Amino acid sequence: MSYEVTATRRRPQQFGDLVGQEFVAETLKNSIKSGKIAHAYLFSGPRGCGKTSTARILAKALNCQNGPTDQPCGQCSTCQEITKGTSLDVIEIDGASNTSVENIRQIKDEVLFPPSNSKYKIYIIDEVHMLSTSAFNALLKTIEEPPPYVIFIFATTELQKVPATIKSRCQQYNFRLVAVDKVKQCLADAAAELGIQADDEALFWIARESTGSMRDAYTLFDQVVAFSDGHITYEKIRDKLGLVGIDRLNTVFEACAQNRTADVVGLLDEFLQAGVSIEQLISNSADYLRSLLLIKNGVKKESLLGNSAERYSSIVLGAWNTVQIERALSLFLQLYRDIRYSLSPRYELELAFSRLCWLGNYVSNAEVKKAIDAAQGLLMNGDMGGKFAEANLVRSQSDRLECPPGGRIETTAVHSNVQSAAVVSTGSTTGSAETAQSQQTPAGMNPIPAGMPRLSMLDELIAKEQAGISDDDTGDPGSPGEGAGGEGENANPFHNGGPLPPEQSVAATQNLQNAQTEGSNAGSAELDERLKLHIPQENVTDEGQVVPTMDIPLSETGYTENPDAEEGEAGWSNMEAPPDDDYYPAEPDFSSQAEQLYEGAEASENQGQQNAAPVQLQDTLTIANGQTISVAQLRGQITAALAITDGFAASNVEKTGLWVVTEDSINTTVETAYDLSLIEKKKNVIAAELSNTCGRQMKFNVTLKAAEPQKTAAPVEIPVQVSILVNAFKGTIVAGRM
Repeated sequence: MSYEVTATRRRPQQFGDLVGQEFVAETLKNSIKSGKIAHAYLFSGPRGCGKTSTARILAKALNCQNGPTDQPCGQCSTCQEITKGTSLDVIEIDGASNTSVENIRQIKDEVLFPPSNSKYKIYIIDEVHMLSTSAFNALLKTIEEPPPYVIFIFATTELQKVPATIKSRCQQYNFRLVAVDKVKQCLADAAAELGIQADDEALFWIARESTGSMRDAYTLFDQVVAFSDGHITYEKIRDKLGLVGIDRLNTVFEACAQNRTADVVGLLDEFLQAGVSIEQLISNSADYLRSLLLIKNGVKKESLLGNSAERYSSIVLGAWNTVQIERALSLFLQLYRDIRYSLSPRYELELAFSRLCWLGNYVSNAEVKKAIDAAQGLLMNGDMGGKFAEANLVRSQSDRLECPPGGRIETTAVHSNVQSAAVVSTGSTTGSAETAQSQQTPAGMNPIPAGMPRLSMLDELIAKEQAGISDDDTGDPGSPGEGAGGEGENANPFHNGGPLPPEQSVAATQNLQNAQTEGSNAGSAELDERLKLHIPQENVTDEGQVVPTMDIPLSETGYTENPDAEEGEAGWSNMEAPPDDDYYPAEPDFSSQAEQLYEGAEASENQGQQNAAPVQLQDTLTIANGQTISVAQLRGQITAALAITDGFAASNVEKTGLWVVTEDSINTTVETAYDLSLIEKKKNVIAAELSNTCGRQMKFNVTLKAAEPQKTAAPVEIPVQVSILVNAFKGTIVAGRM
């Protein structure tokens, strides 16, 4: 008898022989038992999982001389003819080679004739997705309403290519990949039938390489049997098929874990010289790293690992953590995609293994975040000694503090003498932070988190803090010397991080005030007086308008003082008459400029009235609250008041020129006619605000500023050379330039 391959010899002949397709087998058996047989079936799934075999079993079950039955006998002539593929009533068609509409028309003609010696005429069309669109359309009517003795069975590996009109006319059955354990058991049974001894490790390798396809597994099994001499071992498979093997992988990955780059390169050269392909080495390395990752996560199932967990190197498992193994696996997966476009695949392979040699130093983004979180207290607190330990104690041991439900513990940084304070929002702590620190931080323990950079100056500061010695030169723990933030040799560089931004200073001051009012023992801090504004009770005028005033401290000369001024400076920030120097020019003489502005107006108004009293111009004026202010201050108050009530009016006031004040009016100018038209619309609003501020009726007069006559520029004499060039190149000269 001629040799028959294992895949054909072990083809399933009964529904119970189907491996991994229990759902399909049970459904078809029940439908046959109940007599509910469909006129069209569609089997889909990966290659080698039993679609065609199931179609033949279904054909035998329907045409068996004892049936229809869910257990065909396999002995009658009909069953034997179907098994051999010689039955006239079971027609198998290859859809890949019969794709045209003419082939489908032939089927339409044949279905008109009943079966010759069976109950049903069954058409099995394999790879049905290869049919053309016209062929599918020609088949629609036939499979929707076929004769009662015709059954169609379609099989495909690409269900998405089958038109929806075909799917809707068929019962669909999805076949699945076979589990590795079941494939291994089938291989063991096949080896027992042949009388061949096979190791479990070798069978596991074959089952894994088949990727769930029984046909692929049987095909690879026949190949391994051919060179195994009656005993299948993993070592023979490794040597004959050019695999690396777990022992060799353990050796090369141990060298990587121990950072022996030279040994790794030598081992790679040995593998390649032995005939192992680069693609196979990358694939085996990826499988090895995947198994290491599974072991690291507690997976010990041998069918997933391919080998027992004890066979993997403990040195590699101990040297790399889970994140580093994940990084290595992603490196090899990317390497397999890159080698097809690489200048030299061997260079890529050696580079990847060279990177594995320093994999122990790889730090993921998640680990960096954890390190930053651990260093948060170190970065926020200035004092590296007890203050840091105190903040860590309050944060990590908050469950030991007697805090009522709903309370929380905060760490507040204050821009003052208090650098760090544990503030309990509701409730108080039992015992001081120093006592808890002494209980939690033994002597000699470094409060800096593990893994943080070490500085010698910090080690000295920590030692002094734990010994109870101050950083100052006197040695008095209670006195703040140079070490507490001075400029001496032993100055603490982290005592004070410098001034905080204003918003942080205000927030810190507010938190400290809350802590003091709630009875917290965080300590008091000296508040920054420059951030305070003493605003007294608002004033109300006779007209009912509220006029807020501000109590600004004045110097002996009556000018407001600048708290930031250094010694020797003017010491002013806002006053009636600034110092007369280059940076602060002297205030112009309003009376002299006013005389020039209104000289022509006075002349015309006083013509024929020689005895009339002249207009009195003012440098200062008294407002409603009795305060005497300058014209510049009046303009500032008006602008500020209008900015609250009418922003457009305030912006128009800013565009005005010099203000000239008389007894009952304000006279000024603007640069352009457009500005004049805008300010005319807000003239009444500005005049009302002026009257309200001055306490009497005031007018606001605005005129357009007279344009100054432009001086005629002196003619520029053009050099002779330039004239020659202009004439040569036909150029022109504008304002003395080319």
